[in-house]
Amino acid sequence: MEPAAEQQQQLRSLRDFLLVYNRMTELCFRRCVSDLGYRLLSRREERCLDGCAGKLVRANHRLMGAYVALMPAIVQRRAARLEDGAERTAPEGPEAPAAPDPSPAGPSGAGT
Repeated sequence: MEPAAEQQQQLRSLRDFLLVYNRMTELCFRRCVSDLGYRLLSRREERCLDGCAGKLVRANHRLMGAYVALMPAIVQRRAARLEDGAERTAPEGPEAPAAPDPSPAGPSGAGT
Protein backbone atom coordinates (compact mmCIF):
# COMPACT_ATOMS: atom_id res chain seq x y z
CA MET A 1 0.00 0.00 0.00
CA GLU A 2 1.29 3.47 -0.83
CA PRO A 3 2.34 5.69 2.11
CA ALA A 4 -0.38 8.27 1.32
CA ALA A 5 -3.07 5.59 1.04
CA GLU A 6 -1.85 3.94 4.24
CA GLN A 7 -1.96 7.28 6.04
CA GLN A 8 -5.51 7.90 4.80
CA GLN A 9 -6.54 4.44 6.04
CA GLN A 10 -5.00 5.15 9.45
CA LEU A 11 -6.85 8.46 9.66
CA ARG A 12 -10.15 6.73 8.78
CA SER A 13 -9.50 4.09 11.43
CA LEU A 14 -8.73 6.74 14.04
CA ARG A 15 -11.86 8.69 13.09
CA ASP A 16 -14.00 5.54 13.35
CA PHE A 17 -12.49 4.68 16.74
CA LEU A 18 -13.10 8.20 18.06
CA LEU A 19 -16.72 8.14 16.85
CA VAL A 20 -17.37 4.85 18.67
CA TYR A 21 -15.56 6.08 21.78
CA ASN A 22 -17.47 9.37 21.86
CA ARG A 23 -20.83 7.65 21.37
CA MET A 24 -20.05 5.17 24.13
CA THR A 25 -18.94 7.94 26.48
CA GLU A 26 -22.06 9.99 25.84
CA LEU A 27 -24.41 7.01 26.17
CA CYS A 28 -22.87 5.77 29.42
CA PHE A 29 -22.65 9.28 30.87
CA ARG A 30 -26.34 9.94 30.19
CA ARG A 31 -27.32 6.56 31.56
CA CYS A 32 -25.17 6.54 34.69
CA VAL A 33 -24.31 10.05 35.88
CA SER A 34 -27.25 11.65 37.62
CA ASP A 35 -25.76 14.18 40.05
CA LEU A 36 -23.48 16.87 38.62
CA GLY A 37 -23.28 18.68 41.96
CA TYR A 38 -20.17 16.76 43.03
CA ARG A 39 -16.74 16.70 41.46
CA LEU A 40 -16.25 12.95 41.98
CA LEU A 41 -18.44 10.09 40.85
CA SER A 42 -20.41 8.17 43.43
CA ARG A 43 -19.75 4.45 43.83
CA ARG A 44 -23.06 3.70 42.18
CA GLU A 45 -22.15 5.90 39.19
CA GLU A 46 -18.72 4.27 38.90
CA ARG A 47 -20.21 0.77 38.93
CA CYS A 48 -22.79 1.81 36.35
CA LEU A 49 -20.14 3.35 34.09
CA ASP A 50 -17.89 0.28 34.40
CA GLY A 51 -20.77 -2.01 33.51
CA CYS A 52 -22.01 0.19 30.68
CA ALA A 53 -18.60 0.66 29.07
CA GLY A 54 -17.71 -3.01 29.55
CA LYS A 55 -20.94 -4.13 27.92
CA LEU A 56 -20.43 -1.83 24.94
CA VAL A 57 -16.79 -2.89 24.50
CA ARG A 58 -17.75 -6.59 24.62
CA ALA A 59 -20.56 -5.99 22.13
CA ASN A 60 -18.17 -4.11 19.83
CA HIS A 61 -15.65 -6.98 20.01
CA ARG A 62 -18.37 -9.49 19.08
CA LEU A 63 -19.48 -7.35 16.16
CA MET A 64 -15.92 -6.92 14.94
CA GLY A 65 -15.36 -10.69 15.22
CA ALA A 66 -18.45 -11.34 13.11
CA TYR A 67 -17.35 -8.69 10.60
CA VAL A 68 -13.88 -10.22 10.29
CA ALA A 69 -15.40 -13.68 9.83
CA LEU A 70 -17.85 -12.50 7.14
CA MET A 71 -15.55 -10.13 5.28
CA PRO A 72 -13.74 -12.73 3.09
CA ALA A 73 -17.07 -14.02 1.75
CA ILE A 74 -18.28 -10.47 1.06
CA VAL A 75 -15.07 -9.58 -0.78
CA GLN A 76 -15.26 -12.79 -2.78
CA ARG A 77 -18.87 -12.06 -3.86
CA ARG A 78 -17.94 -8.49 -4.85
CA ALA A 79 -14.98 -9.73 -6.89
CA ALA A 80 -17.18 -12.29 -8.66
CA ARG A 81 -19.77 -9.60 -9.47
CA LEU A 82 -17.06 -7.30 -10.81
CA GLU A 83 -15.67 -10.10 -12.97
CA ASP A 84 -19.14 -10.91 -14.30
CA GLY A 85 -19.72 -7.25 -15.10
CA ALA A 86 -16.35 -6.95 -16.83
CA GLU A 87 -17.04 -10.04 -18.94
CA ARG A 88 -20.41 -8.67 -20.03
CA THR A 89 -19.02 -5.28 -21.02
CA ALA A 90 -15.88 -6.58 -22.74
CA PRO A 91 -16.07 -6.21 -26.54
CA GLU A 92 -16.12 -9.40 -28.53
CA GLY A 93 -13.44 -9.92 -31.15
CA PRO A 94 -9.95 -8.47 -31.12
CA GLU A 95 -8.81 -6.86 -27.89
CA ALA A 96 -7.31 -3.79 -29.57
CA PRO A 97 -8.70 -1.81 -32.51
CA ALA A 98 -7.09 -2.46 -35.88
CA ALA A 99 -4.05 -0.31 -36.59
CA PRO A 100 -4.48 2.36 -39.27
CA ASP A 101 -3.01 1.65 -42.71
CA PRO A 102 0.50 3.15 -42.70
CA SER A 103 0.68 3.57 -46.50
CA PRO A 104 0.63 7.17 -47.79
CA ALA A 105 -2.17 6.32 -50.22
CA GLY A 106 -4.52 5.27 -47.44
CA PRO A 107 -6.56 2.08 -47.18
CA SER A 108 -8.06 2.23 -50.69
CA GLY A 109 -4.70 2.40 -52.39
CA ALA A 110 -5.68 5.53 -54.34
CA GLY A 111 -3.58 8.67 -54.15
CA THR A 112 -4.91 12.06 -53.14
